[in-house]
Amino acid sequence: MRAVPLHHLLSSGVVPPFPLIMGIVNVTPDSFSDGGLYAEPQAAVEHALELIEQGADLLDIGGESSRPGAEPVPVEEELRRVVPVIEGIRRHNREIPISVDTTKAEVAEAVVAAGATMLNDISALRFDPRLGELAARHGLPVVLMHMQGTPKTMQQNPHYTDVVADVKAFLQERIAYARRLGIQHVVADVGIGFGKRVEHNWELLRRHREFLQLGVPLLIGLSRKSFLGATLGIAEPRQRDCATALLHALLLDSGASIIRVHNVALLAQLRRLWECLSESVEAQPDGTPH
Repeated sequence: MRAVPLHHLLSSGVVPPFPLIMGIVNVTPDSFSDGGLYAEPQAAVEHALELIEQGADLLDIGGESSRPGAEPVPVEEELRRVVPVIEGIRRHNREIPISVDTTKAEVAEAVVAAGATMLNDISALRFDPRLGELAARHGLPVVLMHMQGTPKTMQQNPHYTDVVADVKAFLQERIAYARRLGIQHVVADVGIGFGKRVEHNWELLRRHREFLQLGVPLLIGLSRKSFLGATLGIAEPRQRDCATALLHALLLDSGASIIRVHNVALLAQLRRLWECLSESVEAQPDGTPH
């Protein structure tokens, strides 16, 4: 069973039977779980190609860490990190959709020229208004994510009246803003771990189907995040991959169209098991299954 193509997902408005798997490629020295592992372009390209081989339907390249407390990265440095990686991937694979995790219009312009096909903006077009205009001009899909404050400040006493209602209202306003700019394809992300306490994250996931009311595809990014560590007592982020996969298995009815993960192989295994359970059981002539 082949995954629904990204362009079809974005234009159809139908939630796929199994979410697309977005593989994370962090080309940063300070990301919370794999900072420094793929900071060199060749290592990042090899990792990206491995994720594709493992079953990633699209990639998300990030050159600026958004971990709690992270400092902004200058445009020139972010470009130095991400552009060679996109160019390297495109030398080997012209088809895989490539999203770039950035809040800067200058970075977006350069990565589109290098071969990126989607933007993932943790600020939901708030930090740089030019980013939305660029996305509209190039016809790029954009992921709009909810976050309180900035990565540097977001975990300083986050507070909500009703976290689901508050996040939904924020995303409704940002989706409307993107539409006014002329952006045709929008994906919404509730921002697990971005300005949320542990209990906020669980409430958002328990009630995630309510965000289908936004009328756009939904992305869930919970891979290796600290709320899993706090809940299960797992301090090392890379040891949270099993918990990540288990939780995604429990969330298959959450309405998500895209799941963003570090360990693609585990999610591809989950997808294969789901496919086997979803297939019709053919019967032998004597009535017993094959």
